[in-house]
Amino acid sequence: MSHKFKLNQRVRMLRSGSSDSHASDMDAFEVVRLMPEDRSGEAAYRIRSRMGERAVRESEIVALP
Repeated sequence: MSHKFKLNQRVRMLRSGSSDSHASDMDAFEVVRLMPEDRSGEAAYRIRSRMGERAVRESEIVALP
């Protein structure tokens, strides 16, 4: 599986019950590292915001316009 998102791309975390109309700068992250696939074969990323940095799976994020 290849990575869907690219370095420096802006993304946001998926949250149940949220909609795109409520996305704010606080929800915005930047992809800072493409990580190897996990055991299930899903691509992973390091993402960063003003609040810090974290590792996520591809299914946990969506691209921002």
